[in-house]
Amino acid sequence: MDITTLIFIAIGLSMDSFAVSVVNGFYIKELTLKKVVLIASSFAVFQTMMPVLGWFAGGTIEAYIRNTDHWIAFCILIYLGVRMIYNSDGKGNPSSFNKIKYSTIFTQSFATSIDALAVGLSFAVLKVQILGPVLIIGLTTFIFSIAGLYAGKISGRRFHRSSEITGGIILILIGGKILIEHLLMHH
Repeated sequence: MDITTLIFIAIGLSMDSFAVSVVNGFYIKELTLKKVVLIASSFAVFQTMMPVLGWFAGGTIEAYIRNTDHWIAFCILIYLGVRMIYNSDGKGNPSSFNKIKYSTIFTQSFATSIDALAVGLSFAVLKVQILGPVLIIGLTTFIFSIAGLYAGKISGRRFHRSSEITGGIILILIGGKILIEHLLMHH
């Protein structure tokens, strides 16, 4: 597989992490370098691990994953989005999401990386060596996540009054996008 194809795959896989990072940047009041590195690393690690798991699993679990992966990601992102909207006070004062909760970052990272598992499965089928591709995917996701956090922070300053509600809606839309994409691909 050529490097250009791998870069486009990495960018495609990074888009959900970028979008969720924008949401995180929206409502995290104090976006320190430590928080940026923590969040970006979490997304990157999951985007790196999932293709490796898919690659090792090969074709053995593909049929099971293919039928449920989009529903799992959809449910997790809908839950997080509804929770953000429900917990907002309508005045742009971030509530439970202002402090970094490892469980929230972990859940977001998992939900946005499920499609990378399928990519790993396809790498196994195509007999692609996994190390180079996952390093490119991980690095791309890390960079896109950092960019998303800062983009969210900048736009969150402008739209601070409704940032948590907007963030919740964006997570719900990302969940819907994942579900629709998978349903359309399998019909």
